[in-house]
Amino acid sequence: MTDDTKRGKGADGAPVAVVTGASRGIGAGLASYFASQGLRLGLCARTEPTSPAGADAVTAVVDVGDAAAVDRFADEVVDRFGRIDLWVNNAGVLEPVGPLADADPAALERHVATNILGVMHGTAAFARHVRGRAGEGSLVNISSGAAATPYRGWAAYCASKAAVEMVTEVVGLEEAASGLLAYSVSPGVVDTDMQALTRATPADVFPDVGRFLRLHEEGAFLTPDWVGECILERCLDPATRWRPVAGQGLVHFRVPDGPTTG
Repeated sequence: MTDDTKRGKGADGAPVAVVTGASRGIGAGLASYFASQGLRLGLCARTEPTSPAGADAVTAVVDVGDAAAVDRFADEVVDRFGRIDLWVNNAGVLEPVGPLADADPAALERHVATNILGVMHGTAAFARHVRGRAGEGSLVNISSGAAATPYRGWAAYCASKAAVEMVTEVVGLEEAASGLLAYSVSPGVVDTDMQALTRATPADVFPDVGRFLRLHEEGAFLTPDWVGECILERCLDPATRWRPVAGQGLVHFRVPDGPTTG
């Protein structure tokens, strides 16, 4: 799918995608894949992302827990490219890991600030942008199987991803008339620094670590390129993108099995 028209190209050029948490992991992988497909990029993270080779990109240091900083970044991307077509709220943290009763309250607050408020701030900024310009816009909030599956030791992470699901659905309903299409995407298991941290966590802190150790042994991790391909096909390409059914605010999907690192 390299045809610019299929990618949603407008009169002002190739589509523009924002990716938060783009300095490493899935976010960096999405940035690289989107660039390979000709998209223009807005990339932010707490550490300034590296622009993929040859990409037309705006990069910035942004704490997504700071609503004003997120708004400024959105304005910077629009000033550069004229519009944003795809916004991916990817920034997230795993910690604290362990029984909730033992968690540091400050660590819980930091988790909520990134994983829930960060998604809310990015979602709100993009919704306001879509309201103010012609055409549809695709919001992708990165979720997880942990939104619906309880993992001992992941109370904060499971709760935050469940919150992401509901935020996405509510905003999809609220903004449908303005052309916002809302997607919550569970990317499956991708071998990132977060996965390495998970595998390194002792079983007495994270009793379900064995599942992730087995996936690593089997080489069953999905690739970031495959996640990116699925997002562009199902969420951005006007010819193939999925749409919420009547009365529902979002499309939720798990990235299907595909190319792995094994």
